[in-house]
Amino acid sequence: MKPAHKITLATAALAALSACGNVNGDETEYGPWGVLASTAQDIVATRTSADQPAAPARTPEQRAAEALRVNPGPLIMAGFESLGQTQIMAMTGQNGAMRTYMTPAEDALILRNGMLVGTRGLGNDLSVAEPQTDSLIRSGRAGSGQRVMRYFSGDGLERPLQFACAVGAGPNPGVTVETCEGHGISFQNSYMVQGGQIAVSRQWIGPALGYVTIQTLRP
Repeated sequence: MKPAHKITLATAALAALSACGNVNGDETEYGPWGVLASTAQDIVATRTSADQPAAPARTPEQRAAEALRVNPGPLIMAGFESLGQTQIMAMTGQNGAMRTYMTPAEDALILRNGMLVGTRGLGNDLSVAEPQTDSLIRSGRAGSGQRVMRYFSGDGLERPLQFACAVGAGPNPGVTVETCEGHGISFQNSYMVQGGQIAVSRQWIGPALGYVTIQTLRP
């Protein structure tokens, strides 16, 4: 499949996920694709002189197409909503189903078949996620289960947060949602699964970092 066609399909998938908002009501006016299309990285640079306009900023689609052209390995595009940033991330390591995707600045997401299980280098990092709902999400079945999210605290110790989660069909065809509550917090993850793999998703990292939208550019 040509890169441009892949990106068009991914854009449509992200639009479908945009209807699955945060259940705790603290979202901005942007849906997932709106965040991806309005990132801090794409702001036009300050004009160097009155008669020399800055070059137009590249869209996320253009940057994704360029990344696919120059990098032959697995790639994802991640939109960090609270940071107002979109990053193209390349796989730098794999251990079984666990993959580490990293930016040149060494910010990293750790995924297990598309499920977010850790972050590194972002600050307030998710040490590890332990979702019991994984099999429900991949099969598209409704059900419930616990989700444990572990974070490093200021004293260097790992602190677990446990959430009760319910999995069910989302508002759009092909979308599965996972709604979780605990410790006075509620959040909702959204997934589009293809062949047991999570191809496009919007997943909660934690109280400080909020949501990240992840789309597979090349598996």
